[in-house]
Amino acid sequence: MASQQMLKFVTVERGMPEKREADARREDFKEIYAEYADAKAKEQSSRCSQCGVPYCQTHCPLHNNIPDWLRLTAEGRLREAYEVSQATNTFPEICGRICPQDRLCEGNCVIEQSGHGTVTIGAVEKYITDTAWEEGWVLPISPPRERTESVGIIGAGPGGLAAADVLRRAGVQVTVYDRYDRAGGLLTYGIPGFKLEKDVVMRRNKQLELGGITFELNCTVGEDVSFEDIRTKHDAVIIATGVYKTREIEAPGVGAQGLVRAIDFLTASNRKSFGDAVPEFDDGTLNAEGKRVVVIGGGDTAMDCVRTSVRQGATSVKCLYRRDRANMPGSQREVQNAEEEGVVFEWLSAPKGFVGDPVTGVMVQKMRLGAPDATGRQAPEVIEGADYVEEADIVIMALGFEPEDLPALWDQPELPVTRWGTIKAAFTTGETDLDGVYAVGDIVRGASLVVWAIRDGRDCAEAILQKLDAGAQIAAE
Repeated sequence: MASQQMLKFVTVERGMPEKREADARREDFKEIYAEYADAKAKEQSSRCSQCGVPYCQTHCPLHNNIPDWLRLTAEGRLREAYEVSQATNTFPEICGRICPQDRLCEGNCVIEQSGHGTVTIGAVEKYITDTAWEEGWVLPISPPRERTESVGIIGAGPGGLAAADVLRRAGVQVTVYDRYDRAGGLLTYGIPGFKLEKDVVMRRNKQLELGGITFELNCTVGEDVSFEDIRTKHDAVIIATGVYKTREIEAPGVGAQGLVRAIDFLTASNRKSFGDAVPEFDDGTLNAEGKRVVVIGGGDTAMDCVRTSVRQGATSVKCLYRRDRANMPGSQREVQNAEEEGVVFEWLSAPKGFVGDPVTGVMVQKMRLGAPDATGRQAPEVIEGADYVEEADIVIMALGFEPEDLPALWDQPELPVTRWGTIKAAFTTGETDLDGVYAVGDIVRGASLVVWAIRDGRDCAEAILQKLDAGAQIAAE
């Protein structure tokens, strides 16, 4: 039966879910891809070659059992497909939407390498889990027994929530502390709705809360509660704060009005989508409407900023990146979507300074790619005499994120950090040199992918459970 359902990549062409027309999607913040219909999901899943060494699974940070849930989907066994999918992934409906599949699972699909077009893994993953929610298969956590041990988690982003989910399923008492008024971290306030509609995140937050996880929101560690108090209260503490400090640029005119940080711009936009009062948006400071926008950077955050600016009604949107298209760190799929929506990319262009206060333009220096740098990427070099001014009313800095100085902010000088300011933690467990203190996600890795944060959170939770079980066994003896 399975062999009849699968291996149809030779006769069935790759088909993504229908994408809304660019003119229509420029007008709102709704997701741009429609859902698969059931027949289409089965058809596309049946293209999987069920290869003996599934590179899609190998190149997924969570090692999701992709071939099995594709086969189950093709056979119409959706509930089983969901169970297999969620066994390794805490938030499959989120990964299906925002993972850069073109760089991970789909980019390593065997049939893609043979010229047949990759299986649409991300779209099927999204379909499976959205169906599970609609059918009521996603239930609140109900541990088989309650445990007395408790774990405090600082940060309600994907890493912290993934750890909370695993720990709570084992009956551990879990409290999540977060500085924001809603859980989700960058899933809530950093990623725009056209990639991840907010009701998807809020729905998952509610499921975790109904499962017995306690959320202490509007709670800034180091101000509202001390790190030491959290550590005293719990048997273990997981630091999952992410990295929110914007990487700065040194150039003439940096302090000018109209230069804004990407995280501030995106957070203001997402808050408006929730209906919050956002004075900085209403007064135009963090609003692109009617403005010439220049975004500096080439990662996914820069793509979020340019596409948000389009939807806010900017008169023009340009993105400056110092390397070429092939060497940009952001998703090529996102670049294509941005171009369709009217964004202009100025490749091999870097800011040299800023004109005016309020800003009226960016001094741009043209670049060429020279010899490879220490990472193996070609290093950009300035082309002398090729400078020009790019007119702008608002300039959004999307140059990446760095960790905050947690030892100073939390009065914990013994908290071990690297020379980059990230927390030193064991690779697989997240354990630090401080007894009972763990760290996961971007605060350990530096700015990375949501799927890696989920992996770290799950691995760390398993390590804590092993330690708690070992402690309980010693106590019993």
